[in-house]
Amino acid sequence: MTATASLDFDQVLAAGERIAGKLHRTPVLTSHLLDELTGAEVFFKAEHLQKVGAFKARGATNAVLRLDTDRARAGVATHSSGNHGAALAMAAAARGIAAHIVMPANAPEVKKAAVAAYGGLIVECEPTLAAREETLARVVAATGASEIHPYNHPDIIAGQGTAALELLQQVDNLDVVVVPVGGGGLLAGTALAVKGSKVGAEVLAVEPEGADDAFRSLGLGQLQPQTNPRTIADGLRTSLGELNFSIIRTQVDTIITVPDTRIVEAMQLQWSRMKQVVEPSGAVSFAGLLEHPERFRGRRVGVVISGGNLDLTNLPWVNREVS
Repeated sequence: MTATASLDFDQVLAAGERIAGKLHRTPVLTSHLLDELTGAEVFFKAEHLQKVGAFKARGATNAVLRLDTDRARAGVATHSSGNHGAALAMAAAARGIAAHIVMPANAPEVKKAAVAAYGGLIVECEPTLAAREETLARVVAATGASEIHPYNHPDIIAGQGTAALELLQQVDNLDVVVVPVGGGGLLAGTALAVKGSKVGAEVLAVEPEGADDAFRSLGLGQLQPQTNPRTIADGLRTSLGELNFSIIRTQVDTIITVPDTRIVEAMQLQWSRMKQVVEPSGAVSFAGLLEHPERFRGRRVGVVISGGNLDLTNLPWVNREVS
């Protein structure tokens, strides 16, 4: 059986049982002001309040727990711009094994600090996908660690799907579930959870205009490369995974794009109106409602806030990074 064939709703359910009690069951937040602004009933799944400050804790914990004793003994390794690295380091520490984290040299300092705080062994590399993959291959060869890809991995995808699984248990009669998309782990897992639950909800992803490979891939029906991504949403600059796309192309209804200016607007509203610290990548899903209100008006909308890790000394509206 191929990895794609084995990935289904049952795998998401199993992941939910596996990680239960080890991670937070994150709350769902609402705001009358933001409902009025968007013309929709919006239910925010607060994954920025998850352990390590991001949904990534779900997939990493599921993947580490799935390792047998012999494989786990050699530790785990991955490449990450931050949130997955911190999540894997945390999950590895909980099991008492090593975590080798390859990070681009330009990753936000707050995310490097988080990986180190959880005991992750950081190996820096040049900020390209090729450099990340080459460095990771050397680390795996040297240590014998099991590679846990940040998104193109069946256990990661199943684990990420548990966020949407919880959301559907917490809120009835959703018309659409909205998530950001970068590598596609959260989106693929969400699609498995929502379509497998047979609740009739649409699955919609939002992507920055400056890093739109998922949008192009779904539109053309063929995986497209991510070249020179330019967006404030640093967690979404990566390329869509092959395994992820095999699920996305058949189970995701729509992908829309948003400019960075709209991402910043979404951040400011979530900070000022909801009093929630949300990172740019985490605000992308809500930015989709602001940029394309006609798609959501009058509907019950589940919005996943994917993370809340950012450098508080480098806020976009203070330093005017957005063009």
